[in-house]
Amino acid sequence: MAVGQSIFPRMPAIDGVRLGTAMAGIKKPERRDLVIIEVPEGAAVAATFTRNAFCAAPVHVAKAHLEHATPRYLLINTGNANAGTGARGIEDAESCCTALADLAGVVSHQVLPFSTGVIGEPLPVERIAAGLPHALESLDADNWAAAAEGIMTTDTRIKGASRQVELSSGRVTINGISKGSGMIHPNMATMLGFVACDAAVEPARLTQWLREAVQVSFNSITVDSDTSTNDACTLIATGRGPAVVSADDERRFCEALTEVLTELAQAIIRDAEGATKFVTLQVEQAASVIEARAVAFTVAHSPLVKTALYASDANWGRILAAVGRAPVDDLDVDRIVIDLGDVRLVEQGGRAGSYTEEAGSRVMAQDEITIRIQLGRGEEAATIWTSDLSHDYVSINADYRS
Repeated sequence: MAVGQSIFPRMPAIDGVRLGTAMAGIKKPERRDLVIIEVPEGAAVAATFTRNAFCAAPVHVAKAHLEHATPRYLLINTGNANAGTGARGIEDAESCCTALADLAGVVSHQVLPFSTGVIGEPLPVERIAAGLPHALESLDADNWAAAAEGIMTTDTRIKGASRQVELSSGRVTINGISKGSGMIHPNMATMLGFVACDAAVEPARLTQWLREAVQVSFNSITVDSDTSTNDACTLIATGRGPAVVSADDERRFCEALTEVLTELAQAIIRDAEGATKFVTLQVEQAASVIEARAVAFTVAHSPLVKTALYASDANWGRILAAVGRAPVDDLDVDRIVIDLGDVRLVEQGGRAGSYTEEAGSRVMAQDEITIRIQLGRGEEAATIWTSDLSHDYVSINADYRS
């Protein structure tokens, strides 16, 4: 189940970036579950990772490898998270990196591993190693859609976004793919996201821009309030295209990068496990962005709000109650205004005088819903995106390991 239409975009080739896939049988036969992304020499690479204390072995290894060398390959497997696997997990991730490095003629530190799937099971290193030759043989600059399929787990559709932006010295292309459907409440990244561009950017600036774009995109979505052990988002800048040199170039590039990441993040919410609704939560007139996000996530994480959304039940009191228990000191409820789409729900401490059940039910029946909350405390704002909570979400996760 997914919300809205989805058409995978045309992805212009990015010189030096090639993608390959294989069916390694990691969890299920006859499906793409192994992906390689080739990074050209001289590229800059930035990445953000989960802050979950039980972060997966590939997260540890990828961080360490980034400190030692500029990556030449990204190695992604689905079907197994290689998380909660202790020292063996680290050894297995390193073994996979070494296997690819030996075949590709690079050193193992130039391979970054990424995994997604079931937590707590040993990584099937032999199957991954056996699939590497085919993945390398299939490397192609036009394989973005195949790679997007190869990183899926419970996703029901592939996710991609692309932009081209004119800088002072020419046109830059930005392509990205992501996966994610459940266990979504990112903290510094998403489930998995891979973005490449042909811009020339210094690594330090690329890292800064990625972190800023991630904060208002992947870090602004939630399906079920669960932060994954394996979250990672990687950005490649090949340096084979125009340089980002002026302040206007930086603004244009960062806007396009944020658009790509936001589209990928929203695609995760549209494809959330069991989702029937795509919900935008806008919190305005907050004293700080932190405060605005705290209120938005409190509402988004409420099971009562999420089940009311699924039922198209205009039970506006659940939204009011969630706002009231948000971790914000000294909320003045008389100054809070809550709108559901074009319908005023709450003002002056209670139900708006203009509200009718018919009007509320009309908005709740829509596939895409905006909840706007004005706190009356300041000028800061934040927007996050979430989904409803359906019977199918429970079924998908109850059956996940079967």
